Amino acid sequence: MAQHDHSHLKDESASRIGMAFFLNVIFTIIEFVGGWLTNSTAIMADAVHDLGDSLSIGSAWLLNRLGKKSADSEFTYGYRRLSLFGALINSLVLIAGSIWVLSEAIPRLANPVMPVTEGMLALAILGVTVNGIAAYRLSKGDTLNEKILNWHLLEDVLGWLAVLIISIVLQFADWPILDPLLSVGFTLFILLNVIRNFWVTGKLFFQAVPDKALHKEIEHKLLAIDGVSEIHHQHLWSLDGEQHVLTAHIVADHDGGFGPDNYCAIKQSIAMALEQYP
Repeated sequence: MAQHDHSHLKDESASRIGMAFFLNVIFTIIEFVGGWLTNSTAIMADAVHDLGDSLSIGSAWLLNRLGKKSADSEFTYGYRRLSLFGALINSLVLIAGSIWVLSEAIPRLANPVMPVTEGMLALAILGVTVNGIAAYRLSKGDTLNEKILNWHLLEDVLGWLAVLIISIVLQFADWPILDPLLSVGFTLFILLNVIRNFWVTGKLFFQAVPDKALHKEIEHKLLAIDGVSEIHHQHLWSLDGEQHVLTAHIVADHDGGFGPDNYCAIKQSIAMALEQYP
């Protein structure tokens, strides 16, 4: 496949992930203190969940930076798959975190507790702002890591929106059951999307074909090249969800007195046919 210089995009990706990491760590500390002061189990649950997010984002940032190392004699394809590995870990952490939130929220449907709503309101406004800024920054990224981390932060934004709505309503009504109801709703929504991303990432990690239509399209283009008679063992897989790798055994048509010049022409035609692909 054609090679492209993605170093600038990788630097931007690392910068966005790093910013999200530091924002999340600082706000997680604030959450723990705020949850203790307001006696809100919902906020403490968010704090624990955000702590898991911070660890995931931190690992993704580290793996993203390591993934920029050049290929060497031992890792001939480079370290780009570390980014994919990080995305897989982040998906697992988010799935586990979502299941934990559900295990905490569902029992509260039967035994809701009224927290200190004034403190909840202040923390909710701060939570929506901080996580919203981080999610917006990561939404500009195209890497799998950034997309999955964006789901981490989107979950946090939705969670804090739920807390914001609840804290406002509870100022005027004695309906503490709204807290677990909204928690269960948005967590299920996020969980379904993360499972879908986890499935896609898992397949790429185990070197599944990233795009079946693309696989067929490349095969047809190669077979259409003058002098190519057959293609065997065509394998298409992805290093990190962005840069793909193609290997194939191409059989040249030996009829017509093909010589070295003809083989060079075939190689040039193959390179031209593949140069549009990442």
